Amino acid sequence: MTAIGFVGTGVMGQSIVRHLLQAGNRVYVYNRTKKKAEELLAEGANWCETPRDVAQEGDLVFTMVGYPSDVEEVYYGKNGLFQTESKGKVFVDLTTSTPTLAEKIYETALSREAGSLDAPVSGGDLGAKKGTLTVMAGGSEEVFQQVKPIVALFSSDLKLHGGPGSGQHTKMANQIMVAGTMTGMTEMLVYAQTAGLDLEKVIQTLSGGAASNWSLMNYGPRILKEDYSPGFFVKHFVKDLKIALDEAKKMNLDLPSTQLAYKLYSDLSAESFEEHGTQALIKLWWND
Repeated sequence: MTAIGFVGTGVMGQSIVRHLLQAGNRVYVYNRTKKKAEELLAEGANWCETPRDVAQEGDLVFTMVGYPSDVEEVYYGKNGLFQTESKGKVFVDLTTSTPTLAEKIYETALSREAGSLDAPVSGGDLGAKKGTLTVMAGGSEEVFQQVKPIVALFSSDLKLHGGPGSGQHTKMANQIMVAGTMTGMTEMLVYAQTAGLDLEKVIQTLSGGAASNWSLMNYGPRILKEDYSPGFFVKHFVKDLKIALDEAKKMNLDLPSTQLAYKLYSDLSAESFEEHGTQALIKLWWND
């Protein structure tokens, strides 16, 4: 695979493309807003006018967009990836989407003698910048092994969890866990402040004990600096939690903590914080 396509140069996509470029790959990019790709173009990426054009140029094509509806459009729209010859190509969707859509893409790719993986990621903007993302893949072992050296350029943990859709199910498990740590961290800070404690010291102490977790160590300091820039958007977390709850319902599972997190983040979004980072949950309490 000498030519790589990438659709979706957002917060995380930009950093991933940089890692691909820095490794000497020829990269073709498309984004709905070309302005968001200008830095990458200046760094050596090649612009394509449509996803279809990306698929024509790339042997391996990554997609990383916002919502399942965006994934559907990118793959199946009139200028989508599947509107050109696909034989021998591999498509890897890094978007957090639905297992059902991942299975559909897999079957379409298979019918066109192409390969596909659903491979959502975790690690946020920092993980993307550092090249240390966790990638959760679903699909065939053969395709997984084929793309592994390329995905390793921007990840530190890459595992195949089963057939098509398994990557998305694993990401839902991840988001359920993150929902718990984010709500826990937020309530901890509210409690500690009300008790008159030094929040910086509290974060340092808790980060060294049983309460330690990724959200606390990465988002806690941002909150103290009033940095609510999006490593991961509130609006996308609301989307992810809705997918998790929908999938849980299909399996007759009741997830009350996840339901509460979904409500809290939906409330936060309704208060016009949907474009903020997920650490902005604290604004439900601290919003002077």
